[in-house]
Amino acid sequence: MSRFSIDLGSLRQGHTGVEIEAAAQDLDLPESGWTRPIQGAFDVEKTGERVTVRGAVTAVARLECARCLTSFDRAVRAPLDVFAERAGSGRRVEEQALERDEYMKFHDGRQLDLRDEAREALLLEIPMVPLCREDCRGLCPRCGADRNAGPCECGGG
Repeated sequence: MSRFSIDLGSLRQGHTGVEIEAAAQDLDLPESGWTRPIQGAFDVEKTGERVTVRGAVTAVARLECARCLTSFDRAVRAPLDVFAERAGSGRRVEEQALERDEYMKFHDGRQLDLRDEAREALLLEIPMVPLCREDCRGLCPRCGADRNAGPCECGGG
């Protein structure tokens, strides 16, 4: 079982604070791209067989600047809301439709695996064009020197 899951058997009815931590590879993320453990802090509400998870996933991503090509670390915080119900508590056709629409997740009464939802939330927070800083000057188009370090020798940038 994934290490990024909630033990439902140990939760009491009502609200409970839950913290989870896992390595990047536990969420099928490349270890080289995530420099620290992935952490989750959640408010879990258990009402009968229904479970509502609200909180956030935090991590540090190793990115490459789109302008100067240097590697840098960026803190990532992604909100995460998951609604789950025990499998078999509704009609099977309805369960399949809800799960397919990704609105509802189903659990076995013992564990609620949040690995897929956490991975997706983190990846959606990564910028399409990562920059090491907003004012990054990039590389000289003529000689390839890093213009953040100062003017280059060729005078082209």
